[in-house]
Amino acid sequence: MEEKPNEGCLSFLARNGYGPKEQERKSGRSRGGQGEVSGELRVAAFSGMMVKARTGSANVEQASLSQTPLLPQPACGPTRFCYHAREAMYPRDLTYTMPPEWAPHERTFISWPIRDSMCYPDTYAEVCGGYAELIRAIAEFEPVTVIVNRDDLARVEALFPQASITCLPIEHNDAWLRDNGPTFVAAADGALAGINWRFNAWGGKYAPWDLDDQVAPQILEHYGIRRFDAPLVMEGGSFHVDGEGTLLTTEECLLNRNRNPGLSRAEIERELARHLGIRKVIWLKRGLAGDETDGHVDNAACFAAPGKVILQVCADPADENYAITQENLRILRDAADAAGRKLELVPIQQPPYAEHGGKRLTLSYLNFYFVNGGIILPVFGGAAAETDRLAVRTLQETFPGRRIRTVNGMAVIREGGNVHCTTQQMPASAAR
Repeated sequence: MEEKPNEGCLSFLARNGYGPKEQERKSGRSRGGQGEVSGELRVAAFSGMMVKARTGSANVEQASLSQTPLLPQPACGPTRFCYHAREAMYPRDLTYTMPPEWAPHERTFISWPIRDSMCYPDTYAEVCGGYAELIRAIAEFEPVTVIVNRDDLARVEALFPQASITCLPIEHNDAWLRDNGPTFVAAADGALAGINWRFNAWGGKYAPWDLDDQVAPQILEHYGIRRFDAPLVMEGGSFHVDGEGTLLTTEECLLNRNRNPGLSRAEIERELARHLGIRKVIWLKRGLAGDETDGHVDNAACFAAPGKVILQVCADPADENYAITQENLRILRDAADAAGRKLELVPIQQPPYAEHGGKRLTLSYLNFYFVNGGIILPVFGGAAAETDRLAVRTLQETFPGRRIRTVNGMAVIREGGNVHCTTQQMPASAAR
């Protein structure tokens, strides 16, 4: 049955300068066929990216329109043009899925701190020292690219003479690249693409964020990587994947009204499936106490392998995290992943309570980061010396083939995050 263009979508295209001549030019449609596409070619525009695909074939040719401002959403549905296209082309449709963090990396990205955006600007030198320590630690395992503002470029380059650390000048407001950088996905043939989520500084908490919202597209453009613009406000620290179809997140963050108030839980799951290639979402209720990101999961729990989850736990009933982590344990014990497996759980005891300026610090060993052949683990010292030791032991037992490289977790935590929050992995690609 021949599918006719949606009238609402035709009207939408016309209102936005896609009249008959423009539609014809952009689609390559011959003037001969009213309401038909010549031959087998069709056009699907996906949030500013136009994809030309041969029907029924996995062979896809892309013409990027990333420099074109995004059009408003058509009446017929988000991220979808209906004119002469049966459906939009999502990453999942092109065999892209998100690899797990432990898969081999080509490099790690990290942003350099910005004094003006800091909660405690008087500690700028200490925070920069913490970032430098982290960058050098990661560089022991894989290349690092530091995103740096141009005014800081010469000074930061001088800190890192080693060839494994390079700087890429991109203007940014803040230094939490996990949350505003691209999320990389890989196709069946090994080709990489990047998901460009919308970013609003954790529900509008820290203005301005206009530069941060433009960082991901510039990284992808610099490396010549295909870009998919997603219709979700999303931060990379708010989810983990196992690489086999399961995603772990929290309701506190993803269902928060300050992120995507017009979308239901089912609609958010649908977009995550379309963009990351996942088939199952495991929803925890809350993240850890004191987390100003509204409960990012990367402080609470993560996959160690398909079917295996590490989570931070609290043994003190008087601590707010006791109820939170006990609830997380119950949810995960009852859950099954996308393959139908019950989950093996690996608990890690939380560090002792700490605060700064009257506010709880969200100390978490789960904010570690996988690197090639190793794990970068924040440790906290002092009263946390014993739980530091237990965390190292647990991770070494869980990952016997990886070197556990510790860094000072107190250096940047007052600013609201730690190792995982600052980093973003670029998977190794067989096609590059």
